[in-house]
Amino acid sequence: MKLKHSELPLLANGNVYHLNLQPQEVADTVILVGDPGRVPLVSAKFDHIETCKQNREIITHTGTYKRKRFSVLSTGMGTDNLDIVINELDALVNIDLQKRKLKQNHKSLNLIRLGTCGGLQPDMEVDTFIASQYALGMDGLLHYYLHDKNLSDKEIVDTFMVKTAWNNNFPKPYAIQSSDFLLDTIAFDMRKGITLTASGFYAPQCRVLRLPLGMPDFAQRLIGVQAKGLPFTNMEMETSALYALSRLLGHQALSISVVVANRPNKTFTKDHRPAMETLIETVLERLVI
Repeated sequence: MKLKHSELPLLANGNVYHLNLQPQEVADTVILVGDPGRVPLVSAKFDHIETCKQNREIITHTGTYKRKRFSVLSTGMGTDNLDIVINELDALVNIDLQKRKLKQNHKSLNLIRLGTCGGLQPDMEVDTFIASQYALGMDGLLHYYLHDKNLSDKEIVDTFMVKTAWNNNFPKPYAIQSSDFLLDTIAFDMRKGITLTASGFYAPQCRVLRLPLGMPDFAQRLIGVQAKGLPFTNMEMETSALYALSRLLGHQALSISVVVANRPNKTFTKDHRPAMETLIETVLERLVI
């Protein structure tokens, strides 16, 4: 079946619409960062950079580090942006853009998100790393895609909904596991847990400025709570979309975050950049072994 122009829009030069890339400009291992300014922070570690592209907030650098090819790409903030990025990365490797047809042989990418988060447990100090063994999506994105009901982990979802007294007016949560391979390869000595993915930064993460919350302090109800032997460790805005779409499309995904805020203790990092530098170097080294 040939994909219609409205379903797979391309730029005039034939590049995918939002990423502005051609298939040969993407490596098999892609590091995803939210902040466009973090792209050169990663690519500065490369021995050679072959591609530098930008479209809107999406910047892509592709190059080599110790003879292994990597791409680093900024997604911007939120699961809506991840929906665009993951679908278009998949299209680059699994759709013939000229013929607008699916390729016969599926290609799997390694997708590693390096971001920041808020810690949900009192002992999660700022500037430490958390690897998301599961993502608990509060955004509802997965439900727009046809999927097997067993894709989402029922035990984690049920525990979350009961402990938080989840409001049924909100999207039904879903829980997706990370790639075991990437978790074992990269995060074997890092703290692991269940990451909550929110649909916004303020009320969806229990922050109050001038507007009252529709569901006050649900995150506080998760202090000390575990599901499948894992704590609810942190909260951010992208990981559930990364895990859900990667599972559906057949890619390997892992998200690792630097804790910049401890929500129970009301503390915030003085400067997360040294920790992020260390995380970038650690991940690159472990991916080339």
